[in-house]
Formats: sequence, C-alpha cells, structure tokens
Amino acid sequence: MRRTTLVLSAAAFALAACSTPTNGTPTPTNGGSSPSSSTSPSLPPGVPKVDHPIDVTRFKQDPCKALTKAQVEELLGSSDTETVPRPDGEAGPACRWSIPSTAEPRINVIFGNSPDGGTASVYAAKGNAYKLVEPLAPIDGYPVTAYGVIDRRTEGACSVSLGISDTETVGIAATQSAANVGKKDPCNAAREGAIRVLATIRGGN
Repeated sequence: MRRTTLVLSAAAFALAACSTPTNGTPTPTNGGSSPSSSTSPSLPPGVPKVDHPIDVTRFKQDPCKALTKAQVEELLGSSDTETVPRPDGEAGPACRWSIPSTAEPRINVIFGNSPDGGTASVYAAKGNAYKLVEPLAPIDGYPVTAYGVIDRRTEGACSVSLGISDTETVGIAATQSAANVGKKDPCNAAREGAIRVLATIRGGN
C-alpha cells in the first residue's frame, strides 16, 4: 500500500480557523448524517450544497477520535506516532498527530466551537482573510476547499476545510516532510487526511 507522508502547520491552521466568519445556522444534532432541511440557509451562487449534514458533537468531545490509529499511521508513514489532544483549542476542539522527536510530519484536525458559516464562509473570505481559497475535488458529495491566510504550498503546508453541512466545516491541516516538499502537492495530502476523517465521522471505521 502506498503511504502518504504528511506534515501539519498547527499555527497557520489555527490562525486561519479563527479568521473564519461565524454567520451560520446550527446544524441538526440528532446523530450521524441527516437530510438537509428547510432551515438550511440560501447559499450564494457557486457554493456547493451539503445534502446530508453530519453531526460531530461526539467528536468535539473527543477530537482525537477523528482518525483511527491505522489511518494516522498511513498518513504519517510510520507506526511510531504521537497523539496530542487539544480539547480547549482557541479555534475549537482539535487533535495533533506527529512522529515523536521530529518536527514533521504532522497532521491536525480541528472542530469549530460553533457553526462557522460553512463552505460559503470560506469562499467569501477569498481576498480578505484568506489569500488562498481553492476548491478541490469533493469527497462523496462533501465539498473540500484549500485555504490559508497565506499560501504556504511551496513550503509543503496546506489546510483544507471539509464541509459537513451548509453551515459547518471540519479543518484538516497538513505539512509535508522535507523529502516531499516540491515533489507532491500538500493540498492533495491534506485532502487525503480529509478522506479519512470523513470516513470516521460517518461511522465508516
């Protein structure tokens, strides 16, 4: 199995997450996926709609459950990994995974404290809070957007937002190992993390 080696930039990711406008409506909290309802806000043109919102209440209570040990080992390319929970993170409950005694690779997942305006809010921040806003291929109908206060792709770092409802996203931030900088797209690496997070929060693992 091909392993994807990632690294996360926690500081840049937290800064970006804190800059996201918070003008959304709370999503359903009845557990798991649920059909979108008439209470969903009207989305601006070009913003993808999430037809099956996902409730992440239990992951906010324990953010390190967003990825399984096997998923982390695959993403970091090592069976020797370290997990650091940050339940009281400034931008929301978060978890960081890394390889002990190294600065890289790393991966962070962060859940906002409240609905953050969803993908529409990320799009609206382009050219304002965020220099980088670039839609990526969706994952099973859930929108994925690369974003950042600054564009750090040439440094091997990228953050993506995974739209889990019309008003809420989950952030996944990745920074590649030095060996992969300039050779692989760090936003693709972050999207690989989002694929696994989505599988977990939907109950696929």
